[in-house]
Amino acid sequence: MSMHPNRNKNADRASLRSGGMRSLLRFTRPYYAPVLIATLCAAISSVLSILGPDRLSDLTNCITEGILTGIDMDRVLTICLTLVAFYGSSFLLGLVQGQVNTRVNMSLSKNLRAAISEKINRLPIDYYNKTTFGDILSRITNDVDTISETVQRSVTNLVSAVTLLLGCLFMMFKTNWTMAVTAIVASLLGFLLMSVLMGRSQKYFRARQEWLGKINGHIEEAYTGQHIIKLYNGEAEASAQFEELNRKLYESNWKSQFLSGLMQPIMGFVGNLGYVSVCVVGAALVMNRQITFGVIVAFMVYVRLFTNPLSQIAQSMTSLQQTAAASGRVFEFLEAKELEDESHKTKRLETTKGRVEFDHVKFGYTPDKIIIHDFTETVEPGRKVAIVGPTGAGKTTLVNLLMRFYELDGGEIRIDGIPTTELTRENIHDLFGMVLQDTWLFEGTIRENVVYGKEGISDQRLKEVCKAVGMHHFIKTLPKGYDTVIDDKTNLSEGQKQLLTIARAMIENAPMLILDEATSSVDTRTEVLIQKAMDELTRGRTSFVIAHRLSTIKNADLILVLKDGDVVESGTHQELLAQNGFYAELYNSQFQNG
Repeated sequence: MSMHPNRNKNADRASLRSGGMRSLLRFTRPYYAPVLIATLCAAISSVLSILGPDRLSDLTNCITEGILTGIDMDRVLTICLTLVAFYGSSFLLGLVQGQVNTRVNMSLSKNLRAAISEKINRLPIDYYNKTTFGDILSRITNDVDTISETVQRSVTNLVSAVTLLLGCLFMMFKTNWTMAVTAIVASLLGFLLMSVLMGRSQKYFRARQEWLGKINGHIEEAYTGQHIIKLYNGEAEASAQFEELNRKLYESNWKSQFLSGLMQPIMGFVGNLGYVSVCVVGAALVMNRQITFGVIVAFMVYVRLFTNPLSQIAQSMTSLQQTAAASGRVFEFLEAKELEDESHKTKRLETTKGRVEFDHVKFGYTPDKIIIHDFTETVEPGRKVAIVGPTGAGKTTLVNLLMRFYELDGGEIRIDGIPTTELTRENIHDLFGMVLQDTWLFEGTIRENVVYGKEGISDQRLKEVCKAVGMHHFIKTLPKGYDTVIDDKTNLSEGQKQLLTIARAMIENAPMLILDEATSSVDTRTEVLIQKAMDELTRGRTSFVIAHRLSTIKNADLILVLKDGDVVESGTHQELLAQNGFYAELYNSQFQNG
C-alpha cells in the first residue's frame, strides 16, 4: 500500500496531462503543414517588426543631424518607404496567419467532435455505467473548445513571441550592449514572477476542467430527474449539491484566473521599469558621447517589443496549461478501452430458427461480485420464455449477455448452434427486436421514431402497427398526425411513450424478441391491449419476456425462475404453481389481498 496516496494521485494527473498533450500532437499531425505556414508568417512578421526600430533610429539620427546643416529629405523618404514596406508586409503576413489559424481551428474542432462521436459507438455499455452523461458532454463542448482556441491563438502567438524576444535581444546587443544588459536586467523580474505564477496556477486550471465536468453531470442528472426531485421534495438537497459543486468550480476558476491575471499588470510594471532604466542609462551614455539620441529612441521601442512577447508568452503558457488539462480529459475518453474489433469474423446469420442455448453461463460485473453462477438452459424455436425472480436475481443481466452488451466470464451462448462470440454484435442485434422498461424517444416526428433504423416502411404498415398497440386513434388527434414532432411541447404520457417503443419493435420484425418490463408504464386496460398485440408479435418467434407482473406471463411456454443468479425452478405456469415452490410464493404474494 502506498504511504502517499495524494502524491500518487497528483502523479497520475500529471501523467494524464502530459499523455494528453502527446496524444493531441499526434491527432494534429494532418494540420502540421498549415500550422507551419502560420508559424512562418508569424515569425517573419515578428522579424519585420524587429527591423523597424533600427530604421527608426536611422530616421531619428538623420533628422537630428540635419537640424543645423539641413535635413536630407531623400534619405528620410527612403527610410520612411522602407518602414512602410516593413510594417505593411508584417500586416499582410499577420492577416494570412489569422486566416490559416481560423481554418485549422474550425477543422480541428469538427474532427475532434467527430472522433468523440464515433468513439461513443465503440465503447462498451459498462463505460456509461461509470461515467455521467454530463461529464461526457463537457468533454465534447468545453474541453474541445479549449483545445481549439489554443491551436488558433496560443501556438502561433508563442512562436511569434519567442521570435520577437530573440530578435529583440540580437538587435539590442547589436545596437549597444550596455543598454541591452540594462533592459534585460529590468525584465528578469518579469521572468521570475511569471515562472512562479505558472507553477502555482497549473493545478487550479486542471481542477477547473474537472469541476466543470462534474457540475455539467449534476445539472444533466437534476434536469432529467426533475419529477423525482419535486416528488420527494429534494429541491433543497439538489440545490445544496449544486451550490457545493459551483463553489468548488468558482474557487478553482477564481484562483486560476487571479494568478494568470497577475501576469499582465506585472509585465506592464516590468515594461515601465525598462523604459525608466533605458532612459536613465541612455541619458548618461549620451552625455558621455558614447551613443546618439537615436539609439535611445530605438531602445524605447525595443523595450516595448521586448516586454510584449513576455506578456504573450505568459498568456500562451496559461492557455497551454488549460489545454493540457482539457487534452488529458478528451484523450482519456478517446483512448478508453473499446469493444473488441470484429472485422475478422466471417460467420453471419441472415435468418434464424430461433434455437437459443445457454451452456454453463457465468458472469459478474466485477470479479468479486458474480451475478450469474452456472446457468444452463435450451430454448426451442418459437417458444415464449418468461424470466421471473426478485430484484437483483440476474434477469436483465441474462438478456444483456444474450445481446452481447457484456462478455461472458465463463460458458457459452449459442444461437442455432453458433456461439454468439463467433458472430458480430451487429449481426446479433439484427436478430432481436427489443422493448425496454426505459423508453427512448428522440426529437423527431412520430413516424421517424417508430420506423427508426428501417427503410421502405409504407404508411399502411405504419398504421397497422400503431392500431395493434392502440396508438392510432391518439396519433390522429394530434395536429399533424404521424408527422407531429415529439419534443418538450408534445404531451406524451409514459405509457404512450412505451406504446411507441413497442410499435418500433413490431416494425423491426426481427426473428427473435426481448421484452424487458414492456408493460410496466401502462394501465391495466392498456396492458390488456398490449398483451393481445404482444401475443400477435411473439407468435412464431422465440421471445424472452422479463416481467414482475406474473399475471402477464401465464401463457408463456416456459417460465424460468431465477434466484441469486441460478435457475431454481422451470416449467409452465400451471406446473410451477403445482410445485408450490418459490414461483408459487411470488405469484400468490401479488394476489394475497385478493
